[in-house]
Amino acid sequence: MSSKGGTVLSRRNYRLASDTDKPKVTGIVNEKLLSDYLHHVFPASSKPGPASAAYRLVDYPRFLLVFGSMIEGCLGPSTVVLDHSSGFEGLLFVDDDLLGVIGHSNFSSIRATTCVYKGKWVYEVLISSQGLMQIGWCTLNCRFNQEEGVGDTPDSYAYDGNRVRKWNVTTTNYGKSWAAGDIVSCLIDLDEGTITFCLNGQSLGVAFSNIKTGPGVAYFPAISLSFKESVAFNFGSRPLRYPSHFYAYTYRFYVIPPTTDLIKANRLLGYLKTVLSTYIDTQEEKLVERDSGVWQIQGDPTILVTLAHIFNHFAPLMCKVYLVEDVLMNFLLSILEGGGSVEEHPLIQQLLDLFWLLMEDHEVSECLKQLMMSLLRAYRFSPIIPDLGFQIHYLRLTTAILRHEKSRKYLITFDVLRSVVFFYIKTPLRVKEAGLEELIPTTWWPTRFDKEGKDERDTREETPEERLRRRAYERGCHRLKKRIEVVEELQVQILRLMLNNKDKGTGEASRYIFLNKFRKFLQENASNRGNPTVLCPPEYMVCFIHRLITAIRSYWDEGKRKSPGSISSEDAYVPPQLFYNGKVDYFDLQRLGGLLSHLKKTLKGWDLLQPTGSFIVLFIYLSMTDLNQPKVPAQKHIQQNNRPSGAVAMGGALARPSWLSSPTLGRANRFLSTAAVSLMTPRRPLAPPEKVKVRTLAVEQRTEEDIEGSHGNDGLLLGRPFEEPDQPITEKSLLEILDGVVMMYNLSVHQQLGKMVVVSDDVHEYAVALKDTDEKIARCPSRRPDILEELQKTQKVFAEKLNHLSRRLAWINATIYSKEKMLDVYWLLQVCIRTIEHADSTGSLFTFMPEFYLNVAMNSYSALKNYFSPSNCMEELPGYEDTLAQLAAILAKHFADPRIVGTDIKDSLMQALASYVCYPQSLRAVERIPEEQRMAMMRNLLAPYEQRPWAQTNWILVRLWRGCGFGYRYTRLPHLLKTKPEDANLPSLQKPCPSLLLQRHMAELLSQDKDMAASFLNSVLNQLNWAFSEFIGMIQEIQQAAEWPERNFVDTRQLKVCATCFDLSVSLLRVLEMTITLVPEIFLDWTRPSAELLLRRLAQLLNQVLNRVTAERNLFDRVVNLRLPGLESVDHYPILVAVTGILVLNLILLSCRISRAASVLLSDPCFQLRSIQYLLGEGDARAASADRKHFSLTKNKVFDNTFFLEHLSHNVSPTSEDDLCPICYAHSISAIFKPCSHKSCKACINQHLMNNKDCFFCKATITGVDDYTKPASS
Repeated sequence: MSSKGGTVLSRRNYRLASDTDKPKVTGIVNEKLLSDYLHHVFPASSKPGPASAAYRLVDYPRFLLVFGSMIEGCLGPSTVVLDHSSGFEGLLFVDDDLLGVIGHSNFSSIRATTCVYKGKWVYEVLISSQGLMQIGWCTLNCRFNQEEGVGDTPDSYAYDGNRVRKWNVTTTNYGKSWAAGDIVSCLIDLDEGTITFCLNGQSLGVAFSNIKTGPGVAYFPAISLSFKESVAFNFGSRPLRYPSHFYAYTYRFYVIPPTTDLIKANRLLGYLKTVLSTYIDTQEEKLVERDSGVWQIQGDPTILVTLAHIFNHFAPLMCKVYLVEDVLMNFLLSILEGGGSVEEHPLIQQLLDLFWLLMEDHEVSECLKQLMMSLLRAYRFSPIIPDLGFQIHYLRLTTAILRHEKSRKYLITFDVLRSVVFFYIKTPLRVKEAGLEELIPTTWWPTRFDKEGKDERDTREETPEERLRRRAYERGCHRLKKRIEVVEELQVQILRLMLNNKDKGTGEASRYIFLNKFRKFLQENASNRGNPTVLCPPEYMVCFIHRLITAIRSYWDEGKRKSPGSISSEDAYVPPQLFYNGKVDYFDLQRLGGLLSHLKKTLKGWDLLQPTGSFIVLFIYLSMTDLNQPKVPAQKHIQQNNRPSGAVAMGGALARPSWLSSPTLGRANRFLSTAAVSLMTPRRPLAPPEKVKVRTLAVEQRTEEDIEGSHGNDGLLLGRPFEEPDQPITEKSLLEILDGVVMMYNLSVHQQLGKMVVVSDDVHEYAVALKDTDEKIARCPSRRPDILEELQKTQKVFAEKLNHLSRRLAWINATIYSKEKMLDVYWLLQVCIRTIEHADSTGSLFTFMPEFYLNVAMNSYSALKNYFSPSNCMEELPGYEDTLAQLAAILAKHFADPRIVGTDIKDSLMQALASYVCYPQSLRAVERIPEEQRMAMMRNLLAPYEQRPWAQTNWILVRLWRGCGFGYRYTRLPHLLKTKPEDANLPSLQKPCPSLLLQRHMAELLSQDKDMAASFLNSVLNQLNWAFSEFIGMIQEIQQAAEWPERNFVDTRQLKVCATCFDLSVSLLRVLEMTITLVPEIFLDWTRPSAELLLRRLAQLLNQVLNRVTAERNLFDRVVNLRLPGLESVDHYPILVAVTGILVLNLILLSCRISRAASVLLSDPCFQLRSIQYLLGEGDARAASADRKHFSLTKNKVFDNTFFLEHLSHNVSPTSEDDLCPICYAHSISAIFKPCSHKSCKACINQHLMNNKDCFFCKATITGVDDYTKPASS
């Protein structure tokens, strides 16, 4: 017995009234009317009367199946699946039911478990991706590898719709090109020895004849597929899409179709339709036909009992997947075929009420589960047509089912994340398959480019023909976008139904069921980043996140209208309480302050938490120490995540990923690999993770009260800090979903957005190539028709490719890079910025914030700037400049924030700031932040370079200076101007945009803080010495390798390291140029304690660089002349102009008033006048003619050589060798050490004491240094 809806019925005891029943039964309706009604519902009765009508419910003709209980001509298990135990080669992902497969290596192969040796057989393959695959048949003797698959061996035969060929060792043209969503039917006739293939029910003709047959020969269904390609097999366990052709020729299925059950189900469905369309008019005592669409469950016992008898036989059949897909799903789809909104078809709601009323709970649960899986399968494999009719059809039915409250809650509980597939709009790889040629008949692409290869967007220079083409193309794109928006709106409706929090009549509201499942989905994707078998495909994630943002914002704004005191979605943020109060599980993701276990130990004391307020101190203290309350179970330690994934291939069973259990939904839990152990097993055993007790509820155990709170309980927002305003934000469940959306973007959405840009890049490259070809055709001489013909062929190929790519780009722009999608990402950026600002105000509790919030803030800005243009412009976004300034303030403050300990996130912040200062608009945003923050940022940038990553810091300072230095206004190096840049959008290739404001801040800091200036410049000089020395050592090795007769190549990694050291040397020289230009007194004002030392070190390094680069026939020249790939940036110009900027424009000209400074330069032992002559283009004529092509200042002579000679003769006097410093032998002895009394020049000892306190000679600790003057008697 089961009680549903207030009516109690017994499954097996109720029956229809008959002639022998007592007259009291006919009191319901007139006996004649009842008889007429039953004969109308069950028309096949041979005898009049209700009894015979009831009998017809079980009186079915018996069919004798031609297959029998055992299928002749077939060997193997009766349940035909893919052989995941031994019948595969390579790396594959196989779905839970062993019918779907995804390739995960170069060329993987797998066969079925059952073979055939006699008769005619058929199976279907649903194509999910249209890439490289070979589908067909093979024998047990076929041996495949990563290069050879089905069709590449003698006893295997395959059809390849990607290359439109058939394969059997050799290959020839055959068939048609397939596309995602197509159905390939594979037929084999072992009586005639032929193999045939069909595409979407249309025969492609006999592919192979006279195939090998006879004793010992049996054929298995088999497939070989390349990386990321996916299909799903159907051996007859589900209805075949195109069965009529095969029945006509008596081809048999591997799995016996449930023919008897199918007939029963269709007949019972006919009875049900009759009941729905028949109304008993008791007043007129007649039966009335009416539209079944307006039928409702009423209290008429006759109809209910009749339906109960029908469902008594119908319900068990609806637990079988074949019948659900073939009978029930098609019936429900037919109800919606009339068009109109889903709300205009209430019959589906009434039918679902009947299901829950008249079926057992386990029956209706299984029926709904199979119905949803069939819909998912149909949606995923539905072909793309211009109006997206198939996708809309399946989404409408899904929406109608989810509108039923009880069914919706069950399906969400069952597994909401299967429905991620419903939010995906797949991108067609072929234009024809989506009908884009008809939808966008005119194509367009950019035809004007600047000198750096970038598109010029000035439409004023368009010709009338170009303008007409562009506008026609834009109209076609608009039509496509409108059709896609219909699908997106249905997807949002599905999510809104799942996020309904008012349907509490039958238990917990749908939103809280969804939220718990959604959190589990995030955990699977966050905790298994290295195990792709359980990850949701990123292309699904991109569509899912946009629909989820739309649904969240609609509910958020509805709440704002109901509660005016709360904030709107435009000002949304995630409160900082979620990060530390233990109410939300972040799955051991990295926090800004480190791991959660470390933070709990570090912030457990009262002293660290006292500044945040006594309430928070008490809460944090309790949440860390009071962990034994029985109401809050401790988080269980899960060992499973540390098991190697390869265990699955060896028979181990990993926990099934909850979002995928269908053969058609992508990745699954079986991971097949012939090298599974070596690929997946860690090299060393994983240490058991630390058991951390977290005061939190398990995801599945949380209720609405735990999330929303009640009666003084703040729910998710427990523990509000005093800095946080006491203002309602929105429903707390929406806050957690928003937190999950941010995490989703960080997991895979941003990477996928970057991948899809490749189509736009391809359009750009082909457009440039086509324009170049057009110019060649225009210049081609008329006497060379052969060349003209080849150029015209090339022109045609490029034009056809651009036609295809421009239409495909229109689809991608509509589904991924549209204005609405851009606004979603922009809103997410603003959410992250506000969340970071609120968390930053909490002091030390800021360390609890997950790292991914900062990552999403940086990545979403990068996506808006780089991925969504040129179709959409970031400058047009509302509040764009203010958002830029807010993000600039975050980067400027937190790139050196001591509360952030993770090296990866610190590097990301530094790189983001470095990219920020490369573009004029974002640099102006940095200049708009408060002066106090600007000064703090510059102080952090000027910190000593030791013991920290300094390359990005140096890069930032260089970008602030670029455009002001000597010969430093170029975008690309002069010798590279004729070559095409790999990516003109790189930050390093942006036009110079120096910041005079930040330069002024730098000058103020270095002038006022003498200690900071000395330590900063000393560290820059140290790094310059290291970088240039490494560079010289690397080019020596490169030169030796190039001269070896037995080795005529150089390691590319070595070349890259060499070029990096050279670039670092140049950038460090530019920072020195910047410093001496802005603050010359650091070197020239010798009242500063370190000025002389810094000047001597600078002069020494400059002379070393000049000597190495300008020597005749030196090593540098030889390596530069090799022009090795990877060393394009290594040239005379960048390093010599940097040295010139310091040497000529600063030291010489500024030191005209200070002869001592010039003396330091000229008296350095490494100084050579020849180097200055090289810069000026003077000296030996032969050398000048050879070297001037590299670098020369002849045309811009800034001083005369005699200037150096005058200083050299006037300032430098001969010194006895005994009086020279025993360390450098360049300067006189001027200092004596205490207590050991050893002597040297001040420059050497001052430089030494900056890094070491031990004496050069005796290693005694130096306690002091006194001036030393040679006695007169000496």
